[in-house]
Amino acid sequence: MRKWQGCQDKSVKVDDFVIYDDTKISWSGDLKDHLKRGIVVEYDQNNIRQSLYRPFTKSCLYFDAHLNNRRYQFPYIFPTPDTEKENRVICLSGVGSSKPFHSLMTSQIPCLDILEKTQCFPFYSYNEDGTNRQENITKWSLDTFRQKYQDEAIAKWDIFYYIYAVLHHPTYREKYADNLKRELPRIPYAPDFQRFANAGKRLAEIHINYEQQPEYPLKFIENEEVPLNWRVEKMKLSKDKTQLIYNDFLTLANIPPKVFEYRLGNRSALDWIIDRYQVKVDKRSDIENDPNRLNDEQYIVRLIRQVITVSLETVNIVNNLPSLKE
Repeated sequence: MRKWQGCQDKSVKVDDFVIYDDTKISWSGDLKDHLKRGIVVEYDQNNIRQSLYRPFTKSCLYFDAHLNNRRYQFPYIFPTPDTEKENRVICLSGVGSSKPFHSLMTSQIPCLDILEKTQCFPFYSYNEDGTNRQENITKWSLDTFRQKYQDEAIAKWDIFYYIYAVLHHPTYREKYADNLKRELPRIPYAPDFQRFANAGKRLAEIHINYEQQPEYPLKFIENEEVPLNWRVEKMKLSKDKTQLIYNDFLTLANIPPKVFEYRLGNRSALDWIIDRYQVKVDKRSDIENDPNRLNDEQYIVRLIRQVITVSLETVNIVNNLPSLKE
């Protein structure tokens, strides 16, 4: 910044001034505009947030107005860490998605590509300082649902969870598959509102709090010829998908086939874990992404077992959803 401000030759363009080195910084158009305007960005530890980068894959995010391109409405959806304790967002694959329609609820800032062309619908929105909380389900919607089902006890959260369950219904996804690629979902009135609301609430609970779910009892096959090791480099499923080769030391066996019925796009939830939890080096920046946790060596093994639990329960809930028709 000081070098740019001290540049005497006003004919020098920013594109010719900055050094393009992806191992140091990626110069976006917005970032160059900030430089031209003399905007100084100072590090603030409070801007480090937990985000959901991919399904069941958390990542640290430096959430800053000048360093993040296209934050869209998220400064008003999750403006502060405290809002993550109460707000929830229904994410769904957006218009133009090439993959089958899918949806996932989160209570953290999601990446644009957490699904595909992701669009998000929060229960609450706020001012940028976290004040002035507003509910996004209108009074008109609440009155309409209460009148439709003749039930004054229906609350806005019930409607939110009802919608989440409907978005998972196999018949809904199949019947409106073409429409869901071209436009936002339209929500029908199902005969049994309460069963859908209860199902959606449970789906939300296990999808948001997946790290608190019970660990599925996989069989641990340990290789006695190598030292005990919880570190992951790259995991691989066996051909029959009943075993997961975790590393040279450990293989996780007795994976139930039903796990792979819970799909987010073209991948099952477990496939997402296998794909994202591996050591990778970015070709442009040379930054190594290592998912292993030094302070929690068994996190990935535990996560695998928990995501299997989540997958099995999700499949059971979805398969037992009531009919959408009278």
